[in-house]
Amino acid sequence: MKSGLAAKLSEVTRLTRTRKLFEATRLIQQILSGDENAASATRQVSHVGAEPPGTIDRAVGASNGPFFRTPQNGRVKRPLGETINLLRQGALPELNPLTRPGGTSRKRPSVQQGAEFLARSFTNAAGTRAYKLYVPRHRGPPAGLVVMLHGCTQDPDDFAIGTGMNEVAEEHGLLVAYPAQSRSANPSLCWNWFDRKDQKRGSGEPGIIAGLTEQLVAEFSIGCGRVFIAGLSAGGAMAAIMGAAYPDIYAAVGIHSGLESGAAGDLISALAAMRGDERRQASLHRSLVRGPGRVIVFHGDADQTVHSSNGDSIVAAAKAGQESGQEEVLSARSPGGIDYVQAITRNADGLAVVEHWILYGVGHAWSGGCSDGSYTDPRGPDASREMVRFFLEQTCSD
Repeated sequence: MKSGLAAKLSEVTRLTRTRKLFEATRLIQQILSGDENAASATRQVSHVGAEPPGTIDRAVGASNGPFFRTPQNGRVKRPLGETINLLRQGALPELNPLTRPGGTSRKRPSVQQGAEFLARSFTNAAGTRAYKLYVPRHRGPPAGLVVMLHGCTQDPDDFAIGTGMNEVAEEHGLLVAYPAQSRSANPSLCWNWFDRKDQKRGSGEPGIIAGLTEQLVAEFSIGCGRVFIAGLSAGGAMAAIMGAAYPDIYAAVGIHSGLESGAAGDLISALAAMRGDERRQASLHRSLVRGPGRVIVFHGDADQTVHSSNGDSIVAAAKAGQESGQEEVLSARSPGGIDYVQAITRNADGLAVVEHWILYGVGHAWSGGCSDGSYTDPRGPDASREMVRFFLEQTCSD
Protein backbone atom coordinates (compact mmCIF):
# COMPACT_ATOMS: atom_id res chain seq x y z
CA MET A 1 0.00 0.00 0.00
CA LYS A 2 1.48 3.34 -0.98
CA SER A 3 2.34 5.81 1.73
CA GLY A 4 -0.44 8.29 0.84
CA LEU A 5 -3.30 5.81 1.19
CA ALA A 6 -1.67 4.08 4.17
CA ALA A 7 -1.36 7.42 5.95
CA LYS A 8 -5.03 8.21 5.34
CA LEU A 9 -6.15 4.81 6.60
CA SER A 10 -4.01 5.18 9.72
CA GLU A 11 -5.54 8.57 10.32
CA VAL A 12 -9.06 7.10 10.00
CA THR A 13 -8.18 4.57 12.69
CA ARG A 14 -6.78 7.27 14.98
CA LEU A 15 -9.80 9.54 14.56
CA THR A 16 -12.26 6.70 15.16
CA ARG A 17 -10.47 5.53 18.30
CA THR A 18 -10.50 9.08 19.68
CA ARG A 19 -14.23 9.34 18.79
CA LYS A 20 -13.71 12.15 16.31
CA LEU A 21 -16.35 10.57 14.12
CA PHE A 22 -17.12 13.61 11.99
CA GLU A 23 -13.49 13.96 10.89
CA ALA A 24 -13.14 10.18 10.39
CA THR A 25 -16.25 10.09 8.23
CA ARG A 26 -15.07 12.91 5.98
CA LEU A 27 -11.75 11.17 5.44
CA ILE A 28 -13.41 7.80 4.69
CA GLN A 29 -15.61 9.46 2.08
CA GLN A 30 -12.54 11.03 0.51
CA ILE A 31 -10.81 7.64 0.31
CA LEU A 32 -13.85 5.85 -1.12
CA SER A 33 -14.55 8.52 -3.74
CA GLY A 34 -10.95 8.83 -4.86
CA ASP A 35 -11.45 12.60 -4.81
CA GLU A 36 -8.98 14.71 -2.89
CA ASN A 37 -11.63 17.41 -2.48
CA ALA A 38 -14.47 15.06 -1.61
CA ALA A 39 -14.32 15.77 2.11
CA SER A 40 -14.99 19.46 1.65
CA ALA A 41 -17.80 18.71 -0.80
CA THR A 42 -19.83 16.43 1.49
CA ARG A 43 -22.90 17.78 3.22
CA GLN A 44 -24.85 16.79 6.30
CA VAL A 45 -27.99 14.75 5.61
CA SER A 46 -30.86 15.42 7.99
CA HIS A 47 -32.02 11.81 8.33
CA VAL A 48 -30.25 8.48 8.30
CA GLY A 49 -30.98 6.20 5.34
CA ALA A 50 -31.38 8.82 2.60
CA GLU A 51 -29.25 8.66 -0.53
CA PRO A 52 -28.02 11.80 -2.32
CA PRO A 53 -29.25 12.26 -5.91
CA GLY A 54 -27.35 10.23 -8.48
CA THR A 55 -25.87 7.80 -5.99
CA ILE A 56 -28.13 4.79 -6.59
CA ASP A 57 -28.66 3.22 -9.96
CA ARG A 58 -29.98 -0.21 -10.86
CA ALA A 59 -28.04 -2.46 -13.18
CA VAL A 60 -29.81 -3.35 -16.40
CA GLY A 61 -31.28 -6.83 -16.08
CA ALA A 62 -30.74 -7.00 -12.32
CA SER A 63 -33.62 -6.80 -9.87
CA ASN A 64 -34.11 -5.10 -6.54
CA GLY A 65 -30.40 -4.55 -5.94
CA PRO A 66 -29.10 -0.99 -5.97
CA PHE A 67 -25.53 -0.67 -7.10
CA PHE A 68 -23.89 2.26 -5.33
CA ARG A 69 -22.01 4.37 -7.84
CA THR A 70 -21.57 7.93 -9.06
CA PRO A 71 -21.56 9.09 -12.68
CA GLN A 72 -18.05 10.47 -12.35
CA ASN A 73 -15.94 7.57 -11.25
CA GLY A 74 -18.16 4.69 -10.14
CA ARG A 75 -16.89 4.74 -6.55
CA VAL A 76 -19.04 4.34 -3.46
CA LYS A 77 -20.34 7.47 -1.76
CA ARG A 78 -22.64 7.70 1.24
CA PRO A 79 -24.50 10.44 3.11
CA LEU A 80 -22.53 11.93 5.96
CA GLY A 81 -25.28 11.50 8.54
CA GLU A 82 -25.70 7.83 7.71
CA THR A 83 -21.97 7.18 7.81
CA ILE A 84 -21.59 8.80 11.22
CA ASN A 85 -24.48 6.77 12.61
CA LEU A 86 -23.10 3.53 11.18
CA LEU A 87 -19.63 4.26 12.50
CA ARG A 88 -21.16 4.56 15.96
CA GLN A 89 -22.78 1.15 15.45
CA GLY A 90 -19.60 -0.37 14.04
CA ALA A 91 -21.49 -1.21 10.85
CA LEU A 92 -20.09 0.93 8.06
CA PRO A 93 -22.09 -0.19 5.01
CA GLU A 94 -19.04 -0.39 2.78
CA LEU A 95 -18.19 -3.44 4.90
CA ASN A 96 -21.75 -4.63 4.32
CA PRO A 97 -21.84 -5.03 0.55
CA LEU A 98 -25.56 -5.60 0.18
CA THR A 99 -26.92 -2.76 2.29
CA ARG A 100 -30.03 -1.30 0.72
CA PRO A 101 -33.22 0.51 1.76
CA GLY A 102 -36.15 -1.80 2.35
CA GLY A 103 -34.50 -4.50 4.43
CA THR A 104 -35.31 -8.18 4.18
CA SER A 105 -37.83 -9.92 1.98
CA ARG A 106 -41.57 -9.91 2.71
CA LYS A 107 -42.12 -12.70 0.19
CA ARG A 108 -42.04 -16.37 1.08
CA PRO A 109 -40.50 -19.11 -1.03
CA SER A 110 -42.92 -21.50 -2.69
CA VAL A 111 -42.65 -25.07 -1.42
CA GLN A 112 -43.64 -28.06 -3.51
CA GLN A 113 -46.24 -30.43 -2.14
CA GLY A 114 -44.56 -32.97 0.09
CA ALA A 115 -41.50 -30.77 0.74
CA GLU A 116 -40.96 -28.60 3.84
CA PHE A 117 -39.31 -25.26 4.59
CA LEU A 118 -38.86 -25.32 8.35
CA ALA A 119 -38.03 -22.49 10.76
CA ARG A 120 -35.52 -23.68 13.32
CA SER A 121 -32.90 -22.45 15.77
CA PHE A 122 -29.46 -23.72 16.78
CA THR A 123 -27.47 -23.00 19.93
CA ASN A 124 -24.03 -24.07 21.10
CA ALA A 125 -21.24 -22.56 23.18
CA ALA A 126 -20.40 -20.12 20.36
CA GLY A 127 -23.90 -18.64 20.22
CA THR A 128 -27.40 -18.93 18.77
CA ARG A 129 -28.74 -18.42 15.25
CA ALA A 130 -32.12 -19.03 13.66
CA TYR A 131 -32.13 -20.87 10.37
CA LYS A 132 -34.47 -22.22 7.70
CA LEU A 133 -34.20 -25.79 6.47
CA TYR A 134 -35.46 -27.03 3.12
CA VAL A 135 -36.39 -30.73 3.24
CA PRO A 136 -37.16 -32.14 -0.21
CA ARG A 137 -40.09 -34.45 -0.79
CA HIS A 138 -37.55 -37.13 -1.72
CA ARG A 139 -37.94 -40.06 0.67
CA GLY A 140 -35.01 -41.84 2.20
CA PRO A 141 -31.65 -40.40 3.28
CA PRO A 142 -30.92 -37.02 1.68
CA ALA A 143 -28.33 -37.00 -1.10
CA GLY A 144 -26.42 -34.29 0.74
CA LEU A 145 -26.57 -30.94 2.53
CA VAL A 146 -25.89 -27.46 1.17
CA VAL A 147 -25.43 -24.64 3.70
CA MET A 148 -26.29 -21.26 2.16
CA LEU A 149 -25.00 -18.01 3.71
CA HIS A 150 -26.94 -14.92 2.69
CA GLY A 151 -25.55 -11.46 2.00
CA CYS A 152 -26.07 -8.29 3.99
CA THR A 153 -29.67 -7.12 4.62
CA GLN A 154 -30.94 -10.44 3.26
CA ASP A 155 -32.70 -13.18 5.18
CA PRO A 156 -33.11 -16.91 4.46
CA ASP A 157 -36.41 -16.46 2.62
CA ASP A 158 -35.06 -13.72 0.36
CA PHE A 159 -31.89 -15.70 -0.34
CA ALA A 160 -33.82 -18.88 -1.10
CA ILE A 161 -36.08 -17.02 -3.52
CA GLY A 162 -33.25 -15.18 -5.24
CA THR A 163 -30.90 -18.12 -5.69
CA GLY A 164 -33.55 -20.72 -6.50
CA MET A 165 -31.44 -23.21 -4.59
CA ASN A 166 -34.46 -25.04 -3.17
CA GLU A 167 -35.68 -25.89 -6.65
CA VAL A 168 -32.26 -27.21 -7.67
CA ALA A 169 -31.96 -29.15 -4.41
CA GLU A 170 -35.37 -30.75 -4.99
CA GLU A 171 -34.11 -32.21 -8.27
CA HIS A 172 -31.20 -33.90 -6.47
CA GLY A 173 -32.79 -34.79 -3.13
CA LEU A 174 -30.61 -32.33 -1.17
CA LEU A 175 -31.24 -30.61 2.14
CA VAL A 176 -30.56 -26.86 2.16
CA ALA A 177 -29.87 -24.94 5.39
CA TYR A 178 -30.02 -21.14 5.48
CA PRO A 179 -28.49 -19.76 8.69
CA ALA A 180 -29.77 -16.26 9.52
CA GLN A 181 -27.44 -13.59 10.81
CA SER A 182 -28.86 -11.77 13.84
CA ARG A 183 -29.24 -8.01 13.96
CA SER A 184 -27.58 -7.96 17.37
CA ALA A 185 -24.44 -9.48 15.81
CA ASN A 186 -24.47 -7.08 12.84
CA PRO A 187 -27.03 -4.27 12.34
CA SER A 188 -27.02 -4.85 8.57
CA LEU A 189 -27.35 -8.65 8.93
CA CYS A 190 -23.88 -9.26 7.48
CA TRP A 191 -21.73 -12.19 8.48
CA ASN A 192 -18.71 -10.66 10.20
CA TRP A 193 -16.08 -11.94 7.76
CA PHE A 194 -13.76 -9.01 8.55
CA ASP A 195 -13.60 -9.61 12.31
CA ARG A 196 -10.69 -11.74 13.58
CA LYS A 197 -12.85 -13.38 16.24
CA ASP A 198 -15.18 -14.64 13.52
CA GLN A 199 -12.45 -16.18 11.37
CA LYS A 200 -11.36 -19.01 13.65
CA ARG A 201 -12.31 -22.65 13.99
CA GLY A 202 -14.32 -23.49 17.08
CA SER A 203 -15.50 -20.02 18.07
CA GLY A 204 -17.58 -17.09 16.90
CA GLU A 205 -19.76 -17.33 13.83
CA PRO A 206 -17.73 -20.16 12.25
CA GLY A 207 -18.30 -22.19 15.40
CA ILE A 208 -22.06 -21.64 15.19
CA ILE A 209 -22.30 -22.47 11.48
CA ALA A 210 -20.14 -25.59 11.83
CA GLY A 211 -22.11 -26.75 14.87
CA LEU A 212 -25.40 -26.29 13.02
CA THR A 213 -23.98 -28.25 10.08
CA GLU A 214 -22.78 -31.13 12.25
CA GLN A 215 -26.15 -31.36 13.99
CA LEU A 216 -27.93 -31.70 10.63
CA VAL A 217 -25.42 -34.27 9.41
CA ALA A 218 -26.15 -36.40 12.48
CA GLU A 219 -29.91 -35.86 12.39
CA PHE A 220 -30.34 -36.77 8.72
CA SER A 221 -27.46 -39.25 8.38
CA ILE A 222 -25.77 -37.27 5.62
CA GLY A 223 -23.26 -39.39 3.73
CA CYS A 224 -19.52 -38.88 3.70
CA GLY A 225 -18.31 -36.11 1.42
CA ARG A 226 -21.84 -34.81 0.84
CA VAL A 227 -21.74 -31.59 2.85
CA PHE A 228 -21.19 -28.28 1.06
CA ILE A 229 -21.33 -24.56 1.78
CA ALA A 230 -21.93 -21.52 -0.40
CA GLY A 231 -22.60 -17.82 0.01
CA LEU A 232 -22.98 -14.41 -1.58
CA SER A 233 -20.87 -11.34 -0.83
CA ALA A 234 -20.38 -11.21 2.97
CA GLY A 235 -21.86 -14.72 3.00
CA GLY A 236 -19.38 -15.74 0.30
CA ALA A 237 -16.52 -14.38 2.39
CA MET A 238 -17.78 -16.38 5.37
CA ALA A 239 -18.14 -19.48 3.19
CA ALA A 240 -14.46 -19.09 2.27
CA ILE A 241 -13.61 -18.93 5.96
CA MET A 242 -15.66 -22.04 6.66
CA GLY A 243 -14.00 -23.96 3.84
CA ALA A 244 -10.56 -23.05 5.14
CA ALA A 245 -11.32 -23.65 8.83
CA TYR A 246 -13.39 -26.83 8.42
CA PRO A 247 -12.08 -28.85 5.46
CA ASP A 248 -13.09 -31.96 7.39
CA ILE A 249 -16.76 -30.94 7.24
CA TYR A 250 -17.24 -29.24 3.87
CA ALA A 251 -16.29 -31.22 0.78
CA ALA A 252 -16.61 -28.20 -1.52
CA VAL A 253 -17.29 -24.48 -1.32
CA GLY A 254 -19.20 -22.09 -3.58
CA ILE A 255 -18.31 -18.39 -3.38
CA HIS A 256 -20.25 -15.74 -5.28
CA SER A 257 -18.97 -12.15 -5.27
CA GLY A 258 -17.02 -12.79 -2.07
CA LEU A 259 -13.53 -12.48 -0.60
CA GLU A 260 -10.93 -15.01 0.46
CA SER A 261 -10.40 -16.24 3.98
CA GLY A 262 -8.21 -13.78 5.87
CA ALA A 263 -8.71 -10.95 3.34
CA ALA A 264 -9.29 -8.48 6.17
CA GLY A 265 -9.11 -8.22 9.93
CA ASP A 266 -10.59 -4.81 10.63
CA LEU A 267 -12.39 -1.85 9.10
CA ILE A 268 -9.38 -0.45 7.29
CA SER A 269 -8.18 -3.67 5.68
CA ALA A 270 -11.77 -4.59 4.74
CA LEU A 271 -12.17 -1.32 2.83
CA ALA A 272 -8.90 -1.99 1.03
CA ALA A 273 -9.83 -5.58 0.21
CA MET A 274 -13.24 -4.67 -1.16
CA ARG A 275 -11.67 -1.98 -3.33
CA GLY A 276 -9.38 -4.62 -4.79
CA ASP A 277 -6.27 -2.97 -3.39
CA GLU A 278 -3.47 -5.47 -4.01
CA ARG A 279 -1.07 -3.39 -1.92
CA ARG A 280 -2.60 -4.44 1.36
CA GLN A 281 -0.96 -3.90 4.72
CA ALA A 282 1.73 -6.39 5.63
CA SER A 283 -0.04 -6.97 8.95
CA LEU A 284 -2.76 -8.96 7.22
CA HIS A 285 -2.45 -12.64 8.06
CA ARG A 286 -3.97 -13.77 4.74
CA SER A 287 -0.75 -15.50 3.73
CA LEU A 288 -1.02 -17.66 6.85
CA VAL A 289 -4.54 -18.86 6.11
CA ARG A 290 -5.08 -21.84 3.85
CA GLY A 291 -7.56 -21.58 1.03
CA PRO A 292 -10.61 -23.81 0.75
CA GLY A 293 -10.29 -27.25 -0.85
CA ARG A 294 -12.52 -27.78 -3.88
CA VAL A 295 -14.03 -24.42 -4.73
CA ILE A 296 -16.23 -22.88 -7.40
CA VAL A 297 -16.14 -19.08 -7.70
CA PHE A 298 -18.50 -16.70 -9.50
CA HIS A 299 -17.73 -13.00 -9.84
CA GLY A 300 -19.00 -10.26 -12.13
CA ASP A 301 -16.33 -8.11 -13.73
CA ALA A 302 -18.60 -5.06 -13.29
CA ASP A 303 -18.95 -5.57 -9.53
CA GLN A 304 -18.55 -2.15 -7.92
CA THR A 305 -19.05 -3.38 -4.36
CA VAL A 306 -16.52 -6.23 -4.12
CA HIS A 307 -13.86 -5.87 -6.80
CA SER A 308 -13.53 -8.87 -9.08
CA SER A 309 -9.84 -9.25 -8.21
CA ASN A 310 -11.08 -10.83 -4.98
CA GLY A 311 -12.32 -13.77 -7.03
CA ASP A 312 -8.84 -14.10 -8.49
CA SER A 313 -7.38 -14.19 -4.96
CA ILE A 314 -9.77 -16.94 -3.85
CA VAL A 315 -8.84 -19.04 -6.87
CA ALA A 316 -5.11 -18.48 -6.36
CA ALA A 317 -5.35 -19.60 -2.72
CA ALA A 318 -7.34 -22.68 -3.70
CA LYS A 319 -4.92 -23.64 -6.45
CA ALA A 320 -1.99 -23.32 -4.05
CA GLY A 321 -3.45 -26.15 -1.99
CA GLN A 322 -4.03 -28.48 -4.95
CA GLU A 323 -1.74 -30.73 -6.91
CA SER A 324 -0.97 -29.29 -10.32
CA GLY A 325 -3.06 -30.70 -13.08
CA GLN A 326 -4.79 -29.92 -16.32
CA GLU A 327 -6.29 -26.49 -16.89
CA GLU A 328 -8.81 -25.47 -19.51
CA VAL A 329 -10.69 -22.27 -20.26
CA LEU A 330 -14.13 -22.28 -21.85
CA SER A 331 -16.04 -19.24 -23.06
CA ALA A 332 -19.74 -19.00 -23.82
CA ARG A 333 -22.82 -16.79 -23.71
CA SER A 334 -25.78 -17.47 -21.44
CA PRO A 335 -29.33 -17.61 -22.84
CA GLY A 336 -29.83 -14.20 -21.22
CA GLY A 337 -26.98 -12.70 -23.24
CA ILE A 338 -24.18 -12.63 -20.66
CA ASP A 339 -20.72 -13.54 -21.95
CA TYR A 340 -18.63 -15.50 -19.48
CA VAL A 341 -15.44 -17.49 -19.05
CA GLN A 342 -15.26 -20.75 -17.12
CA ALA A 343 -11.70 -21.60 -16.09
CA ILE A 344 -11.34 -25.17 -14.79
CA THR A 345 -8.41 -26.66 -12.90
CA ARG A 346 -8.36 -30.46 -12.68
CA ASN A 347 -6.25 -32.74 -10.54
CA ALA A 348 -4.23 -35.69 -11.80
CA ASP A 349 -7.37 -37.86 -11.78
CA GLY A 350 -9.23 -35.43 -14.00
CA LEU A 351 -11.55 -34.15 -11.26
CA ALA A 352 -12.37 -30.43 -11.36
CA VAL A 353 -10.98 -29.01 -8.12
CA VAL A 354 -11.25 -25.28 -8.91
CA GLU A 355 -13.70 -23.51 -11.19
CA HIS A 356 -13.61 -19.77 -11.81
CA TRP A 357 -16.57 -18.18 -13.58
CA ILE A 358 -15.95 -14.61 -14.75
CA LEU A 359 -19.20 -12.91 -15.77
CA TYR A 360 -18.82 -9.97 -18.14
CA GLY A 361 -21.05 -6.99 -17.46
CA VAL A 362 -22.52 -8.47 -14.27
CA GLY A 363 -22.43 -6.45 -11.07
CA HIS A 364 -22.87 -7.44 -7.43
CA ALA A 365 -25.61 -10.02 -7.98
CA TRP A 366 -26.27 -13.77 -7.95
CA SER A 367 -25.92 -14.99 -11.51
CA GLY A 368 -29.01 -16.62 -13.01
CA GLY A 369 -31.10 -15.87 -9.95
CA CYS A 370 -34.80 -15.10 -9.70
CA SER A 371 -35.93 -11.48 -10.02
CA ASP A 372 -38.28 -11.93 -7.04
CA GLY A 373 -35.25 -12.01 -4.74
CA SER A 374 -32.74 -9.24 -4.05
CA TYR A 375 -29.32 -8.91 -5.68
CA THR A 376 -29.81 -11.21 -8.62
CA ASP A 377 -29.04 -11.01 -12.32
CA PRO A 378 -31.35 -13.44 -14.14
CA ARG A 379 -29.45 -12.93 -17.41
CA GLY A 380 -26.36 -14.84 -16.30
CA PRO A 381 -25.56 -18.55 -16.17
CA ASP A 382 -27.34 -20.37 -13.33
CA ALA A 383 -24.85 -20.21 -10.45
CA SER A 384 -27.00 -22.41 -8.17
CA ARG A 385 -27.29 -25.19 -10.71
CA GLU A 386 -23.59 -25.05 -11.58
CA MET A 387 -22.55 -25.08 -7.92
CA VAL A 388 -24.64 -28.18 -7.21
CA ARG A 389 -23.27 -29.88 -10.31
CA PHE A 390 -19.73 -29.11 -9.10
CA PHE A 391 -20.48 -30.21 -5.53
CA LEU A 392 -21.84 -33.59 -6.53
CA GLU A 393 -19.01 -34.57 -8.86
CA GLN A 394 -17.09 -36.15 -6.00
CA THR A 395 -17.80 -37.91 -2.71
CA CYS A 396 -15.33 -39.39 -0.26
CA SER A 397 -15.89 -42.84 -1.72
CA ASP A 398 -14.87 -41.73 -5.25
